[in-house]
Amino acid sequence: MKNVMKATLAQGKQTDILFADDLKDLSSHLGGYGRLVMWVFDTNTAKLFKQLPPSHVVLESGEITKNFASLERILSSALDEGLARDGRIIGFGGGVVCDMAALAASIYMRGCQLTLVPTTLLSMVDAAVGGKTAIDFHGVKNIVGSFYPASEVLICIDTLRTLSDKEFLNGLAEVIKHALLSQDEELYKYLLVKKNEILNRDTKTLAHLVELSLAVKQWYIEQDPTETMGIRQMLNLGHTFGHALESSSHFGQFSHGAAVAWGTCRALEAGIAMQVTDKAYAGGATKLFKSYGYQIDHRIGRGDWIEFRDHLLKDKKKVDGKVQFVLLESQGKAVLKSIEMPLIQHLVIAKPLF
Repeated sequence: MKNVMKATLAQGKQTDILFADDLKDLSSHLGGYGRLVMWVFDTNTAKLFKQLPPSHVVLESGEITKNFASLERILSSALDEGLARDGRIIGFGGGVVCDMAALAASIYMRGCQLTLVPTTLLSMVDAAVGGKTAIDFHGVKNIVGSFYPASEVLICIDTLRTLSDKEFLNGLAEVIKHALLSQDEELYKYLLVKKNEILNRDTKTLAHLVELSLAVKQWYIEQDPTETMGIRQMLNLGHTFGHALESSSHFGQFSHGAAVAWGTCRALEAGIAMQVTDKAYAGGATKLFKSYGYQIDHRIGRGDWIEFRDHLLKDKKKVDGKVQFVLLESQGKAVLKSIEMPLIQHLVIAKPLF
């Protein structure tokens, strides 16, 4: 396996991000852990194994699994199997599996070893790296969690071939978000020039795409590992609008990535209205999302506004009781601002600016 980068995160812990040449290379590395491990799969990733390891939990796939009941299943299984503090939990799956496995590892015996094997594009560039763990609670996304970086994140691009187009685009939205937040335009230009290769899932193209995207995230999280300095929060671009859309649609109509794409475009529109965002830059960014097929022109019904607003007000990113939104001034220049509720209502109900 190739060590691509080493990220220094919360409490000075380091995460080695390794790229496997292929599934055989990945399997060989995982086999080296021995039997002192507890595996966490979902019903999709469990199918990738002819025979599952002895100690494992298989969760139902999807956001609905991200709850206390699933967390208890993992902890109970670890205890029943006699997993000790020097044992290891391996999360093998998408964002939900990575979040669940990491949260379980963070609290099992006050912290055991953790390896994450992200199998979706979303989890490769977002959920598996950075140390955030979480479950949903009372209908609010990611409201209960901790910071607990994995010691290793193992990435195998071959697993992306198993994804549906919808799930692939779910992750690509986070890549585009990183392109907007990057301190340079390399990832942005790569998305423009390599669109066909990306959508056709060319292995070498995707490997470089993931590396570029992870480099952007690494830049933010290393400066602000526990999100206390107003730097790492910028990675939440599009998420405040997006999480409210996900929650108010009961995690059904919109995937996380589709909601983030939609939310980022709402943030760009808010920035224009508040004279924060360069209009030409916002127009180009919006066209980039459109070119990859995202439904960014969606507007909620007037009858759905109250529920959307209520979910928005439960967002974690508050200062003095006001929800903070990430707005872009231009390439790589983001700021946190509160937005007046009438403008938010207009942005999510009215016709789009572009």
